[in-house]
Amino acid sequence: MNKIAVITDSNSGITLKEAKDLGIFMISMPFYIEEEVFFEELTLSQEDFYKRLTENASISTSQPSPASVKEVWEKALEEYDEILHIPMSSGLSGSCEMAMMLAESYRGKVHVLDNQRISVTQRQAVYDAVHLIEKGKNAQEIKEILLREKLEASIYITVDTLKYLKKGGRVTPAAAALGTVLNVKPVLSIRGEKLDSFAKVRGWKSAKKTMLDAMEKDIRERFQGEVHLMAAYTGSEEEALSWKKEVEDRFPGYEVQMDPLSLSVACHIGPGALAIACSRKVKELN
Repeated sequence: MNKIAVITDSNSGITLKEAKDLGIFMISMPFYIEEEVFFEELTLSQEDFYKRLTENASISTSQPSPASVKEVWEKALEEYDEILHIPMSSGLSGSCEMAMMLAESYRGKVHVLDNQRISVTQRQAVYDAVHLIEKGKNAQEIKEILLREKLEASIYITVDTLKYLKKGGRVTPAAAALGTVLNVKPVLSIRGEKLDSFAKVRGWKSAKKTMLDAMEKDIRERFQGEVHLMAAYTGSEEEALSWKKEVEDRFPGYEVQMDPLSLSVACHIGPGALAIACSRKVKELN
């Protein structure tokens, strides 16, 4: 049986240490801060990122170079026969399409999965790939399974400030100013390739209730209870732990995975955001 390597990028939120423990390969995503390039976790820590973000530094996301992707692939193929490459959603970055083009020259050895995930749901897709390999599935079977499941996930996010949504053009300056005065908290959703507006409510308490209600409906109606449940955040770990407890209290019996949202998401929503997410359990792993 062919040995299969799993490769993902830091948009998944998987750290380099976690990647080593999982036995997978990681591509660190580049960011430009005041026109200087940094690589997530290698030369840009979470702490440094948020410090520069709150200092109003100019920060933009980018995608890895073709050469850097091929370098990781070539290293993996020294030890493995095939590669499962799981990048962030093609709807949120061009890195997936670039990887698909590069894979054409590898004669079927590299399988690129556009499974429409980012951050904590992308992380779960990587976990699923690792466990499917352990179950003895081949690369093509795993690709088909994860593509079948690609839209079976939800993320709901609320933000502490409208500043970064305004900066990214997702809300107008006038709407941001009015929203700040009225303490309006937008609830955003990610299903597949788009970050969309889900609801607008007054205050944190209402925003969190809206996210919990939306997730309860998804679990009950879309997924019939068979999900991995996750809580996520940008910034304060103390607030994140309090949020995790709220999620656990609302969904007793579920093990709640808590992780920071990836910096590619944080860049657009700022510090102090909270999120809840789920992905349907892959039936082959039940």
